[in-house]
Amino acid sequence: MRLTPTERDRLLLFGAAELARARRARGLKLNVPEATALIADTVCEAARDGKRLSEAITAARHVLGPDDVLPGVADVIGDVMVEAVFDDGSRLAVVPDPIRGLGLGDEAPGAVLPGPADEEPEPAVRLMVHNTADVPVSVTSHFHFFESNPRLEFDRAAAYGMRLCAPAGSSTRFDPGAEVEIGLVPIGGERIAIGFAGLVDGPLDAPGAREEALRRAAVCGYLGARPEESRTEGARTEEENR
Repeated sequence: MRLTPTERDRLLLFGAAELARARRARGLKLNVPEATALIADTVCEAARDGKRLSEAITAARHVLGPDDVLPGVADVIGDVMVEAVFDDGSRLAVVPDPIRGLGLGDEAPGAVLPGPADEEPEPAVRLMVHNTADVPVSVTSHFHFFESNPRLEFDRAAAYGMRLCAPAGSSTRFDPGAEVEIGLVPIGGERIAIGFAGLVDGPLDAPGAREEALRRAAVCGYLGARPEESRTEGARTEEENR
């Protein structure tokens, strides 16, 4: 059986969560990896059951209490973030204060105090996106937009290496038949795209990565994807016709 990196990660997370459930059932207190896996898996399972994002986050915040974890674990675990597949598409779930009943106020020793919110950058690219599907499609803020739902029609080449210009954890919804203008910004950090739809699975800026991703997308039927050679040939033909 061939699995994508995303599917392998999901199975790894589920296995870790099952281990945490088994140990908790034996009366053991959970460590940081076990507690984190159980919280994240609760979100994924809630999504699989058809629950909404808010309901999944609520369920994850109530799966563990201070008495379920080893001393200090509740202080160490911050926000737990996991991408789960909901009925309207993949969404990034952010579970704040996941160990309920911690009881620490904002001024508790060692508390992390939020600084001023950073302003969202200006979009580097603006694209029109047409949802040709019969169902709504949602794309999360840090999803490699190039690899988003194949029934979304837009210039895939222009979206390569880009994400939505939107706050972390948010998403943009495309209703059936709707055309929406979006802004995109380059993916930061080391610019490595692992998982998503499996069209890149590596460094975004590696030699030939963009061309190969466009070829894969075109072969798989992603709307708006044309290999670079085809795009160049089409541009030449259009210029000659003029």
